[in-house]
Amino acid sequence: MAKRVLLVEDEAPIREMLKFVLEQSGYETIEAEDFDVALEKMVEPYPDLILLDWMLPGGSGVQLAKRLKQHEFTRDIPIIMVTARGEEEDKVRGLDSGADDYVTKPFSPKELVARIKAVIRRVTPTSSDELIEFSGLKLDPVSHRASANDEPLDMGPTEFKLLHFFMSHAERVYSREQLLDNVWGTNVYVEDRTVDVHIRRLRKAISRFGHDNMIQTVRGSGYRFSVKV
Repeated sequence: MAKRVLLVEDEAPIREMLKFVLEQSGYETIEAEDFDVALEKMVEPYPDLILLDWMLPGGSGVQLAKRLKQHEFTRDIPIIMVTARGEEEDKVRGLDSGADDYVTKPFSPKELVARIKAVIRRVTPTSSDELIEFSGLKLDPVSHRASANDEPLDMGPTEFKLLHFFMSHAERVYSREQLLDNVWGTNVYVEDRTVDVHIRRLRKAISRFGHDNMIQTVRGSGYRFSVKV
């Protein structure tokens, strides 16, 4: 699925050029020409990255970045600041506001696309198409196959998504609510206890060689995927 980039730029010719470059590189773009429109566009499905101009009508890119970083649903969306201000002090201010990278105008389209790819890779260290392996438990998101000690595992699509999420975020504890948001999506109404049912099914599916021990219940907190038993 194409990654979605929110393009916040008040100058139409630059916005059109950026839109063209991004779409040529396989990204889906959403456009906003000022501070308020950018906020209006921050709805589900949220963008995977925000390309944010420093100077905007209605408020600055720095203010917008700070605001987004304070909100639960938008704080993890990576931001690249695009600006004509090349002073080191400005770069520091931009990064301090929560931006993940900083590109100074004029820049080459090639450089910008490379920066976007690098930032997206950084925030999703296990990109969705990489093979993941822990102690003989393997998951291939592209072919949608999972195996234990090279023997195929049989599991439903939700268990597969759950295992993919766990293996991509090893050693971290997630509450049921967080698992629901990340695996089922924030706009789907599902009971908390549904998570427990799917965890049970997933443990059963990977239990043949004892990998079910990797999905650990953390009392009072939720669940964790860990190779440390």
